[in-house]
Amino acid sequence: MSPSNQLDLANSYNNIGSVYRDTGEYSKALSSHERSLEIKKIALPPNHPGLAASYNNIGSTYTDMGEYSKALSSYERSHEIQKIALPRYHPNLARSYGNIGSMYNNMGEYSKALSSYERSLEIQKIALPPNHPNWADSYNNIGLAYRDMGEYSKALSSYERALEIRKIALPPNHPDLASSYNNTGGVYRNMGEYSKALSSHERSLEIRKITLPPNHPDLAASYENIGLVYSIMGQYSKALSSYERSLEIKKTALPSNHPALADSYNNIGSMYNDMGEYSKALSSHERSLEIRKIALPPNHPSLATSYNNIGGAYHNMGEYSKALSWSERALEIRKIALPPNHPDLADSYNNIGLVYRNMGEYSKALSSYERSLEIWKIALYPNHPDLATSYLNIGSVYYSMGEYSKALSSYERSLEIQKIALPPNHPILADSYNNIGMVYRNMGEYLKALSSHERALEIKKIALPPNHPDLASSYNNIGVVYHNMGEYSKALSSYERSLEIRKIVLPPNHPDLASSYGNIGNVYYNMGEYSKALSSHERALEIQKMALPLNHPDLAASYNNIGMVYNNMGECLKALSSHERALGIKKIALLPNHPDLAYSYNNIGLVYNNMGEYSKALSSYERTLDIQNIVLPLNHPDLATSYNNIGLVYNNMGEYSKALSSYERSLEIRKIALPPNHPSLASSYNSIALVYDDMGECSKALSYYEKAQDIWKKSLPSNHPHIAPVKRNIDNVKKKM
Repeated sequence: MSPSNQLDLANSYNNIGSVYRDTGEYSKALSSHERSLEIKKIALPPNHPGLAASYNNIGSTYTDMGEYSKALSSYERSHEIQKIALPRYHPNLARSYGNIGSMYNNMGEYSKALSSYERSLEIQKIALPPNHPNWADSYNNIGLAYRDMGEYSKALSSYERALEIRKIALPPNHPDLASSYNNTGGVYRNMGEYSKALSSHERSLEIRKITLPPNHPDLAASYENIGLVYSIMGQYSKALSSYERSLEIKKTALPSNHPALADSYNNIGSMYNDMGEYSKALSSHERSLEIRKIALPPNHPSLATSYNNIGGAYHNMGEYSKALSWSERALEIRKIALPPNHPDLADSYNNIGLVYRNMGEYSKALSSYERSLEIWKIALYPNHPDLATSYLNIGSVYYSMGEYSKALSSYERSLEIQKIALPPNHPILADSYNNIGMVYRNMGEYLKALSSHERALEIKKIALPPNHPDLASSYNNIGVVYHNMGEYSKALSSYERSLEIRKIVLPPNHPDLASSYGNIGNVYYNMGEYSKALSSHERALEIQKMALPLNHPDLAASYNNIGMVYNNMGECLKALSSHERALGIKKIALLPNHPDLAYSYNNIGLVYNNMGEYSKALSSYERTLDIQNIVLPLNHPDLATSYNNIGLVYNNMGEYSKALSSYERSLEIRKIALPPNHPSLASSYNSIALVYDDMGECSKALSYYEKAQDIWKKSLPSNHPHIAPVKRNIDNVKKKM
């Protein structure tokens, strides 16, 4: 066969490979491109540009297969040939640097990616006219690197420069303009400027509708991007509609197992997840995984994404062991497919940490989160938003462990980074203020807590649509603080505002609605309006039964709340039944020593105490303490609560020395764990005072009552329910003296 005919054959194999690649049949594409290369090696000199083109095609196929090191090797071989065969500033060398940069970007090596992209631009500036479209490609790539590095203002500047060039160089509705608007929209989304993001993505869609066939895959991409923005804006029905339109187009345009369809099922699954429809979410994510298993190599990073998403669905369903298994499978794949410090590995450790935290395995959670932080510190710039996320997660574990000063420190570090990296009213800053508020609340610093939650609400009001679900969360958090301050009418108002928003934006049986009814029920409980409290908690339980698996921990929480109401209504048998139902669920759903099991034993003890069955109460409280001693730090505030409850039983039994000992142990812990004016310290002083009062030691009782009163006056509003009783007790003791 003549060299000319050999080259024709090589080109045919190359064209066939390109078609296979477009249809997602990557192994066939690779085979065709490699056959093309074999022929060219025979027909062409060793460093002919045609060989570089083949290596480039092989590199593109490996990229689609997720085999980034092989892709990089192919692109570098292509680049070596071009350096020999072409002039120093030939445009093809610029393209070659661009390909190498894209590979480094996929591997998470952003500084190397940026360097390659900038070298590409340098060559183009010398080789091409000032507004050549290829310049725009380079600015676009530079923007991509900056975006992944978290430098959003630089990314936006690069993307806008690309758009300017394309507006000059290309017809008004050229598809590349649509790509530029899409990229700009993506950065606006990352910056929290959702209306601008939506506008850019919609402009991209308009252009594509004019220039492309009605079922072109790029139209699907536009609908996908619009859906993502609607999702973040909390407009879930619009987001779902956009994602489903994207999927319809892909089904028409692409083979049935093309990886792009898997992406759509993944997005739809994420949407159902946000809507609280976890079984539908799981089904969509599993469909995505099926496609990826057929279309992609066994350790492709996209398979890890699917395993991770399935784990997330199980996590939301309360099936933590399954969630952990799927998340660990995702990590295994990423360890094989990606460099050792790729940001996606950090993401996997983060997900595993979240599961461990909810399982009550705090040391394992902390270890996973710290591993995630280590990777992000290596892979990312010092003030990248993902580092802030990592500090936030570490703070959440310390919060669960009752180590509030460490939690506060981590949350404040997270906020510092976010203030540098993000615009001043980005919604993520609101999340940090919210977390800081939660810590202050648990530290008993209610005014600081309220201030933080109100700052979060201010930001959300600026950044988000009026009925966004995150606004509901802020009103809920403000309600919790007012609740703890004893300002029940304000708490009720905030909880009801939260519920109003959730009713507008969420499906009728979303778990967050149940959460709202639960909070409203708790306020009515503290106000002594037990029938209203019971009605709210039963409504919460109805929703949870529809939305969640039968043994989800959230159902146990509702049974617990119902039990608390029955207990205060004097219906002890109903209370006991509810608490035992809660305990039964937790035994199935949680690990044997999960802190929430301790909480159930505590509630059962409370009922037995009210029934006068003190030995049973004591046994339940001691079981609570046993679990807490295993899973919590030595001076966790919950241990103090347990010693306090044990002291209460001994006091009711008339065993005052034992009661006093337990109350004093509770006080010791609270002195270590909590700020000096925390209301719980006052509760301890008050409990000790009651024992001394019962023992007839009036001077000691008075001293402790006055300590309790002093703290409560400093930490609580003057009309808080605790204030009047302690004043009465002080007056009564003084009369006895």
